[in-house]
Amino acid sequence: MADNEMTLVLGGTGKTGRRVAERLKERAVPVRIGSRSADPAFDWEDPGTWAAVLDGVTSVYVAYQPDLAVPQAPAAITAFTEAAREAGVRRLVLLSGRGEEEARRCEDIVWNSGLEWTIVRAAWFHQNFSESDMLGWILDGALVVPAGRAPEPYVDADDIADVAVAALTEDGHAGRVHEVTGPRPLTFADVAAEISAATGREIALVEVPVERYPQVLADAGVPAEAAGLLTYLFVTIMDGRNSHVTDGVRRALGREPRDFTDYARSAAASGVWDPPKD
Repeated sequence: MADNEMTLVLGGTGKTGRRVAERLKERAVPVRIGSRSADPAFDWEDPGTWAAVLDGVTSVYVAYQPDLAVPQAPAAITAFTEAAREAGVRRLVLLSGRGEEEARRCEDIVWNSGLEWTIVRAAWFHQNFSESDMLGWILDGALVVPAGRAPEPYVDADDIADVAVAALTEDGHAGRVHEVTGPRPLTFADVAAEISAATGREIALVEVPVERYPQVLADAGVPAEAAGLLTYLFVTIMDGRNSHVTDGVRRALGREPRDFTDYARSAAASGVWDPPKD
């Protein structure tokens, strides 16, 4: 990558995008953040904002909001990849999800875009327990989940960012799918035990019938759209189809992925799981 080539990071204030942007800046890569709060602003629902954000950009990291699993995602990815190609973008790295039919359709769109593409197909993030809706449960001392969910080999957002940055800045990743997981699958009971050990306080596991989970989320104050998506992901994606571990991080980076235990200790030390003070 030439020194003056600009990289656009969509979702640049989110869990992975923020980390990607930080790493690119550390490498002295010119970065433009794509978000509603940035200047120029980027809005997935307003294609009129895309041209200014794409101006002068040669590579893009795409983290679609709210998730590639939503019905409108394929149309948005189609329109954006066309706009990117017309603007002169050459390289595109798409964050995708394992086992999501809609995400695979978006991957197909990127594959056929005519751009130099890389797919980072990720397991659920460690950081869903410290930077997302699950944080509230843990602060209350219980992990509340649908019953009967299969183990998941959670992957660290830092590992995802490292893989994405390698694909954006180095040769050898074009035309490849990096399917990334952590080193071992964990049940929700395992997660609760790991966080309990890291924090020194008991985090209970509360499993509720799948059909009741949307109402449980609503009662907890989760907005309806987010509750619907979270329920879909829990029920559909965590049915066992994604329980197997991959070697994607090692193949992309030449090192092993971060283990959940290390993540939990680091998160606990940051104070993010400290109970609210009266």
